[in-house]
Amino acid sequence: MKRLLSFFICLGIIVLWSSCREDFEFSPSTGNLEFERDTVYLDTVFTDIGSSTYNLKVYNRSDDDIVIPTIQLENGISSFYRMNVDGTTGLEGAQEGKFFENVELLANDSLFIFIETTIDIETLSSSDTQFLYTDRILFDSGNNQQDVDLVTLVKDAVFIFADRDEDTNIIETLTFDVDGDGTPDETTLQGRFLENDELTFTNERPYVIYGYAGVGAGQTLTMEPGARVHFHADSGIIVTQGGSLNINGALSTNQEALENEVILEGDRLEPLFSDVPGQWGTIWLFNGSMDNTINYATIKNATIGVLSEGNQDATNDKLTITNSQIYNSSAFGILGRATSITAENLVINNSGQSSFAGTFGGKYNFTHCTIANYWNNSFRQFPSLLLNDFIVDENNTVFTNDLTEANFNNCIIYGNDNPEFLLEDEGAVFNYKFNNCLLRFDNTNLSGTGNYMFNDTMFYEGNFFNIDPDFEDPFENLMRIGQDSGANGIGSPDFIISTDILGETRTSPPDAGAYISTTFED
Repeated sequence: MKRLLSFFICLGIIVLWSSCREDFEFSPSTGNLEFERDTVYLDTVFTDIGSSTYNLKVYNRSDDDIVIPTIQLENGISSFYRMNVDGTTGLEGAQEGKFFENVELLANDSLFIFIETTIDIETLSSSDTQFLYTDRILFDSGNNQQDVDLVTLVKDAVFIFADRDEDTNIIETLTFDVDGDGTPDETTLQGRFLENDELTFTNERPYVIYGYAGVGAGQTLTMEPGARVHFHADSGIIVTQGGSLNINGALSTNQEALENEVILEGDRLEPLFSDVPGQWGTIWLFNGSMDNTINYATIKNATIGVLSEGNQDATNDKLTITNSQIYNSSAFGILGRATSITAENLVINNSGQSSFAGTFGGKYNFTHCTIANYWNNSFRQFPSLLLNDFIVDENNTVFTNDLTEANFNNCIIYGNDNPEFLLEDEGAVFNYKFNNCLLRFDNTNLSGTGNYMFNDTMFYEGNFFNIDPDFEDPFENLMRIGQDSGANGIGSPDFIISTDILGETRTSPPDAGAYISTTFED
């Protein structure tokens, strides 16, 4: 009882003392603020595309509670930057996000300033294709004024987008013959068909695509060496019946800059987004599109790098892809459906499902390719390579289509899971063969796997299993092989391609995969 009485007496004293205490008294800032850094770099952005949000921490190291009379952007209401100070947007109207008054900061405490920008390069320069835009955050004024610099590199671009409403939502959709009956069909696919004067992508300025850029009958979209193509979320390229895509990159002398390759990726240029999968849709080669070629291209961070449908019996393969790289696809690197693909010196890695999936039959010939997958294997359902000859509809009805051929010559098919290739046969014709490849399969001695017929030379010849390919760093998409690679010298001269993906001459017997072996630098 005495303890309880003592508790209430103490509580009463505390309440009485706190009720008599005056509010915090804030002194004006004396120009002694400290900053996390003296310059905030907002990385590179495209004109008219908003940046990520960056932050700046401001410290009051003194023992006094202070008030900062003003925090503002030097360029005032004309600034392309906007700020949020500890959750507030400042004055209303034109000065919102630009001007803040009487910002309180407790002793030995800090506050956060969040900074974004959207810049119209046309108001900055009429001739340059990129511009360094700067401003300053000013704290207080007069003798107490302190500042932090803001710097952003702005790039001009060619923008390709469909009609949008007042909220910038795409409202135009593509209409084309979807079912092959000769009648155009309305789709829900947002985008528009390219005009004739838009069918050549050069290296003069980057291209930014909103929605799907369509290539129609009788059209060919050509991408010249060094072209850079960026896609907004849920965007891509669709090549419809009678159209063609020709990506004509060239070998680069600088493998860091890839100055001659055609690079296709998302439209977020900040380093944080450089390897984020699923930022855009796909390159969709629709049924009826023909003679599509991709040479020296890097396709990264898509949902599906390339989706190729139909035309498995075409005289010229529907898609020929050479000397190219496909990385960080959230679903598939290449997804084929009853289609025909020839690939040479191709590298695919890090896919949410399969790096290459040839589904519902088709015709595939891959030579000196590296098909790998080092995605987090806790989240993917399929191996690096998937081949099947069927689809299942919503009523669980199975439809089959012939896998007329699937040849993998001098290839590496590997990854961080087991097995790394899966063959699913439901129909009458399922023709495949692995020649002189390095393969990963879950059973080291290959016993008990009669359905894969590993001992039948009709399907397997000269292959090696479960030997480390000694990739440089597959988790970072560095897929060169080292001197200790299990792929070294196992290829067959019968399938040799004279140079590898880097233009290096192959010797006989060749190394399997897209690269010849090398010594890595520390």
